[in-house]
Amino acid sequence: MDALRFMKAGQGGVIAPPLSGAARWRETARIGMIWLAVAVPMPVLAWIIAPLWIRHSADLPGLIFWRCIILGMVWQTVVAVIVLHLEGVEWRWSALKARLWLNPPLWPIGRKPAPPAFFVIPFLFVAGWLGDYAVEAWFSSTPLGRQLEALAPAYAFIQTLAIPQLEGRWDVVGLALVSCLFNYVLGEALLFHGVLLPRMVRAWGRWAFLGNGVLFAGYHAHKFWMMPALIPSCIVYALPAQLFRSNWMAVILHGLEGVILMWVVISVVSGAA
Repeated sequence: MDALRFMKAGQGGVIAPPLSGAARWRETARIGMIWLAVAVPMPVLAWIIAPLWIRHSADLPGLIFWRCIILGMVWQTVVAVIVLHLEGVEWRWSALKARLWLNPPLWPIGRKPAPPAFFVIPFLFVAGWLGDYAVEAWFSSTPLGRQLEALAPAYAFIQTLAIPQLEGRWDVVGLALVSCLFNYVLGEALLFHGVLLPRMVRAWGRWAFLGNGVLFAGYHAHKFWMMPALIPSCIVYALPAQLFRSNWMAVILHGLEGVILMWVVISVVSGAA
């Protein structure tokens, strides 16, 4: 039954019936359990597994840390598949497309195709970036922000990998491609905007994008010193996906980060940086 309701939503209808009372609380509890299932492994991988691996490896600590984070994103794919199976979603493209809102953007009123929606993506990307920058500038100036940043090991900052030692390491380009795949398509994107966002809309209504953004930012325990600064962009990813009932909006918005990442990695590895 849940799969049918979500399919109707993906085809442009309104998620119906909206939950209320005890049903809403039960669905909220389920959302919380799904979130915990993907959030808890991240600090374990980042701050327990990665340091152990680093002590027993001659490879760059930053690369080992990155691999651990990728494992966490792969686990999100596994959780997403399990949740979809439990919902009874059929493994056909038409069913997955409807459940995960992988249809073209639809106008909020009338639910007709809305191709012009894609033109707002550059503006939303800039808005999310500016929001993150503003919050980061404020939070890093506070005593708590300075203390948290001081706790983070140097290898947890990806910019520390922009070093001459990586020149010619084309395996790092492969690592970046795998990271992008599970970050912007099969991992974070699938779980937070494909699986969770439709459930949140059904349980929380019009403000679901705010809850989605906060939970998305809150799962980043591997970046604990900058979690508050991630909230604006995480909200920006969810807002157009919910408004236009299309997760392609979130995939493209979030995926623009991947384009920048790949450009930087290739520049470093090729020696052009």
